Amino acid sequence: MNPTTYRKLQINHTRNKQQDHTTLMNEVVEKFNYEECKHEYWQSEEFSLFYGTPLWEQSSPYQKTILNHLYWVAYYSQIISAEIATIYFNQTSATGLYAHEDFRLICDTLDLESAQERAHIHAFRTISKQTELALFGKTIFTYPMRTPFTETMVYADTNALKTWWKKLQLQYFGLISANNAFLACQYFTVRGVRTLNGKLVQHKLSNFYQKHPDKETAPIPAKVSYYHFMDESFHFNSSTIISHDVISCLPSPTKFESLIANLGVWGCQKDHFHFSAAINGIFWYDPALYSKVYEVLISPVFNMNDQDAKEMMKRCFTQESEGLNHSFKTHQEARNSYQVYVENLDYLWSRNREMSLMGGNSLEKYLATQRREFRKFEKMKDLSYAETQKRREEVLEYGEKYG
Repeated sequence: MNPTTYRKLQINHTRNKQQDHTTLMNEVVEKFNYEECKHEYWQSEEFSLFYGTPLWEQSSPYQKTILNHLYWVAYYSQIISAEIATIYFNQTSATGLYAHEDFRLICDTLDLESAQERAHIHAFRTISKQTELALFGKTIFTYPMRTPFTETMVYADTNALKTWWKKLQLQYFGLISANNAFLACQYFTVRGVRTLNGKLVQHKLSNFYQKHPDKETAPIPAKVSYYHFMDESFHFNSSTIISHDVISCLPSPTKFESLIANLGVWGCQKDHFHFSAAINGIFWYDPALYSKVYEVLISPVFNMNDQDAKEMMKRCFTQESEGLNHSFKTHQEARNSYQVYVENLDYLWSRNREMSLMGGNSLEKYLATQRREFRKFEKMKDLSYAETQKRREEVLEYGEKYG
């Protein structure tokens, strides 16, 4: 490793240790009580679930506050999924570098980051579970703890076969990257791209706390957003140094190594192909969200009946809105920033450097997909409702006959 690269790593690691926000995060999370901050926003208004859609426009001030809280819960549930995977692949990647001189610093850096990720996951889950249990009596968006060998995107365009295949791919990459320095470094290209997407949103989320008139009394979720962003800034620096500087100290990749590296970036493009009318900044596949949104709308928070809930969902998902345009704009910004991030990595295919797969999505494609998939959802719900009513009538009939 050349002295300049080593110095970059050293500065980043030292500053991360000095400014580590784990202790502060742990302290405030232990004090979190939803009742104490349920009447105030946790981030700026635009970062609310369904902001700029018909649901937002027709919501009461109380309901808008809840949508603001649910954005926090949903957003950081996605971050939990990514960080579970990060903890695992930090370790396999560090193992892939054991055999090289002067790589201890990288391993120490990744150890610190993994410890921080565990603190983040604990904080996000603690706040999310308490919030949803208070609102709904159960969890809806809160991420259930899983292994890292699953879809990183929580609500993805997937099925049982795709999920199984993704699991095999992740297990295989973990195995080979633990014995291959190039692939160990290249993992941080994908991690850097994913973290870059987070930085676009998390910087704005952290601003809510930074600009709060009284930081001491600011809502605890806002503090957690700020502490998390500060930690992740160093993690992004690590990803950039390892994937751009450290990797250049290694021999040129073989054809096999280049293939695996490119498939990894291509997979990231697949994960980030979609954008969501429900949540700006997370690239979820909205049809996978329908059942969760339906639960929210028929809950006591919105108290809609079956027909009203479906009609509201139809308006939000299948019609163009200010919120949908905001989400598409964020998607385009992310694609442009990814292109800049990978433009000098000459082992990547041109379609990865250009992020052409992500660029293939559009508002027109989004709306066509939603209109097709929502018709299926409506039919499924109609059948489910009819079956429920039939069973209810059978129970009543039985009660009248034999009761």
